[in-house]
Amino acid sequence: MKDVKSYIEQHKNRFLDELVELLKIPSVSADPAYKNDVIKTAEAIKSSLEKAGCDSVEICDTPGYPIVYGEKIIDPKLPTILVYGHYDVQPADPLELWTSPPFEPVIKKTEIHPEGAIFARGACDDKGQMYMHVKALEFMTSTGQLPCNVKFMIEGEEEVGSESLSWYVKRNQEKLSNDVILISDTGMIANDIPSITTGLRGLSYVEVEVTGPNRDLHSGLYGGAVANPINILTKMITSLHDENNHITIPGFYDNVEELSLEERAEMAKAPFSLDNYKKALDIDEVYGEKGYTTNERNSIRPTLDVNGIWGGYTGEGAKTVIASQAFAKISMRLVPNQDWKEITELFKNHFESIAPKSVTVKVKPHHGGQGYVTPIDTIAYQAASKAYESTFEKTPIPQRSGGSIPIVSLFEKELKSKTILMGFGLNSDAIHSPNEHFGVFNYLKGIETIPYFYKYFTEMNK
Repeated sequence: MKDVKSYIEQHKNRFLDELVELLKIPSVSADPAYKNDVIKTAEAIKSSLEKAGCDSVEICDTPGYPIVYGEKIIDPKLPTILVYGHYDVQPADPLELWTSPPFEPVIKKTEIHPEGAIFARGACDDKGQMYMHVKALEFMTSTGQLPCNVKFMIEGEEEVGSESLSWYVKRNQEKLSNDVILISDTGMIANDIPSITTGLRGLSYVEVEVTGPNRDLHSGLYGGAVANPINILTKMITSLHDENNHITIPGFYDNVEELSLEERAEMAKAPFSLDNYKKALDIDEVYGEKGYTTNERNSIRPTLDVNGIWGGYTGEGAKTVIASQAFAKISMRLVPNQDWKEITELFKNHFESIAPKSVTVKVKPHHGGQGYVTPIDTIAYQAASKAYESTFEKTPIPQRSGGSIPIVSLFEKELKSKTILMGFGLNSDAIHSPNEHFGVFNYLKGIETIPYFYKYFTEMNK
């Protein structure tokens, strides 16, 4: 890719300014209060794709938030790359833990990002990484170096389950036809250790409700005589793991793939410092399923975690009540071969079965998706590897991720396409957390690397 570095240097400030403006829009898909902002973001993406060189761009209505579709077809005989990303973001709560307002982006230097990092909700997940592809397209079209066809499909519901995307994909298979799907919504090991994500975990997300008496009760008059839903809920949750942090739901592990010792040994070759890991999180010890390392626990093993729990009085001062109800949100990260709908049903049946008769329990499924493993012997993987080698001057390490992108398995089922995951974020970028950020180096390096993937993928398909 001729002059890509000089092009990026010449337009660096504009690239950053454009991303900052995009990050100012609070496109929180989980909260209906931000509906207009989500739609405003879709319109901004449409405008950006048009300016970057797409010949056709449209905002496609769905039962939920719209999908932005764009394309640049230079020759139907050439390969077609479909770029997927999302423009919605997670809620910014708790706001008091942010060092700067989540939708007022600032660039600050950090120990890991001495060139600076953009602090804002969505900086890394996924506005920053999605926008790298828009700017990479701009470079290729403005310099006449686009070697193949490209399509963009940018959605606004990834953070709430991508339900409308599934609806859209099933109805637009011919329109979305492609030779490979390219996604940047993952990370790499370090700025000097590039890696390619080759596996994603699936997800099952549920909400549980435990109800006791028909109203909040005085804890002095009724305490000890009536079941406290909060106490009951915490006991039920505690019982979901045994002393080895093994999940106790019957049938939960039936389809879990056990990796061979050889495969685990290969995983262990990836650079990792347990001391640095603990230091970064300010913890004295790690915690997890017995018999597995930290990197295995968060990638090749399924998990169950409480994401939120509430009930009773949580305001200032004291109010001595036994709450009528208690609630929790629970997510289960799944490994390939675990069907998320089956796991959701197993959870529901088990959780309801362990409830004492003194309370009633409801389990409300929210959303989920399948896990995914991408092979490393494909043309797409080889092209991605060469792209990283061209810009990092190092061969990237294949790495399984603990995160979930539920639509990847959907793409393979409906579009018959493999996905390549070229992420440029870092684990320390605090996605889904206060003070989310994305390194300036990572943002610009992504813009530099992506065009090489187009180049090598096209050459290898001749």
